[in-house]
Amino acid sequence: MASAPGLQNAIESADLSGKRMVVLDLQELQFIDSTGLRVILAVRKLCAERGQEIAVTPGSQQVERLLSVTGVADHLRTIATPDEVIT
Repeated sequence: MASAPGLQNAIESADLSGKRMVVLDLQELQFIDSTGLRVILAVRKLCAERGQEIAVTPGSQQVERLLSVTGVADHLRTIATPDEVIT
């Protein structure tokens, strides 16, 4: 919850608007709640509006479980690492 506004601001920055893909690296994320889910969904929507692809890396077991149970995981591409090239 504490880092959600920072993520939202970073995604909305002009620096990312021209990128082909946005990767949310969740590898060190240990916990996520509805605030974090809301930000991820907002990021997904913004990326779609910009014509960008979005991908996530796997987070902790709790993070993965929440993404799965809520159905959010069904709408996100998962990659092993941020450096993975998606074709």
